[in-house]
Amino acid sequence: MASPSTPATPRPAATIMLLREGAQGLEVLMVVRHHQIDFASGALVFPGGKLAKGDHDACLPGCCTGTEGLSPEQIALRVGAIREAFEESGILLARSRGAAALLDANRVTVLGTRYRKRLDAGEIGMADMLEAEDLVLTCEALVPFAHWITPDILPKRFDTHFYLAAAPAEQRAVHDGKEMVDSEWVRPNDALAQAAAGARTLVPATRLNLQKLARNSNLAGAMQAARTQRIVTVSPKTIVRPTGRVLEIPAEADYGITEFAIPEDELR
Repeated sequence: MASPSTPATPRPAATIMLLREGAQGLEVLMVVRHHQIDFASGALVFPGGKLAKGDHDACLPGCCTGTEGLSPEQIALRVGAIREAFEESGILLARSRGAAALLDANRVTVLGTRYRKRLDAGEIGMADMLEAEDLVLTCEALVPFAHWITPDILPKRFDTHFYLAAAPAEQRAVHDGKEMVDSEWVRPNDALAQAAAGARTLVPATRLNLQKLARNSNLAGAMQAARTQRIVTVSPKTIVRPTGRVLEIPAEADYGITEFAIPEDELR
């Protein structure tokens, strides 16, 4: 563990903001973290987490599509994002080898029963499941959206890449009941309003990425905006103001602000 004077090393992590067209516009899948988890407990978040050793194994040729021109680390991040979404929400961005369509709900349900807990426990890696089931991951479905590195004043730090992806229409989201105790499709502005009213907890990165996503009214617009934007790494820096500590972020990251306060309970 890092000493008080030595910042913790950020761990590579990946998150998917799964999107769909709802009855009243764009919706994103969010899950609620278990209250006993030591990072962002009880918070409303996007499915995601730190990379596992097996995520690099799935970078081997034939495990993924849509990886042309990507480095092994970039592929591993996409594999990790897809794995985390599968573990935490039951949605799997994959197809049978040689097939054009993504997996349907029935197949994914069977795969979830067979593999989700084993993947989460680290008993197997994604490459093991892909080989056993003759599947390939559709990494081309992921569009980079943001890149955040946890401030160095926090005891747990992550180097997190956020991706957008359209959720397969035939698949159903089912939270894992372990790390995630609830899941829901929600309009970005509704999640923000619930947090403002005190009904939900959002960590700063989640809140700001929801605000950016909320600029789009539909799925096509959100995906197109993500494809054309420039990703600027956000690594918030601590500044001491007369009113207390705030975190500064680059204006070029396009969040509409350059600093925000962080609750003292998040600094422990």
